[in-house]
Amino acid sequence: MRKVKLQMQLSLDGFVAGPNGEMDWLVWNWDDTLNQYVTDLTESVDCILLGRNLAQGFIPAWASRAQNPETADAGTHKMNDLPKVVFSKTLDTAEWTNVTLANGDITEEVNQLKQLPGKDLILYGGAELASSFIQRGLIDEYHLFINPTALGSGMTIFKKLTDRLSLNLIKSQSFSCGIVALHYEPVRDSIA
Repeated sequence: MRKVKLQMQLSLDGFVAGPNGEMDWLVWNWDDTLNQYVTDLTESVDCILLGRNLAQGFIPAWASRAQNPETADAGTHKMNDLPKVVFSKTLDTAEWTNVTLANGDITEEVNQLKQLPGKDLILYGGAELASSFIQRGLIDEYHLFINPTALGSGMTIFKKLTDRLSLNLIKSQSFSCGIVALHYEPVRDSIA
């Protein structure tokens, strides 16, 4: 069965964005080692999962990068070429190519995707969708990129938990830009 992998950048104090969605604190001066880490992570996936809000910026941004010879690398093409599933309760049609809409129950939609043949699925968010996946126990692997910044307040992906979520640390790795990548898998009996 396919796995759902969550890849998210977080502040040191656990926020994915500031109180008003600010993301200007994210570290982007990634070195070759961190870029390779992400390449290795995405090697095992063949579908991207997104919420509607994130999709509206994510999909056009990667399409724009593909048009620029300076940014049109293999990773950019992969982001554009991979099929995407956009979870939305408000969209009836997708305005983007290579996109399927998921309008039904999140758990049912994800379980159907997991049953299809293929590689794993990667969830980039946004915060609300990631929170819904976490609440329902749909994440098989957490890949959290902890940035060297504390925000004090903001948006969290763990806000819908009603009980403790225990995780097993599989791997941790620090990078020269100050990001620490944490790879966790849930202890299945811990999800409420």
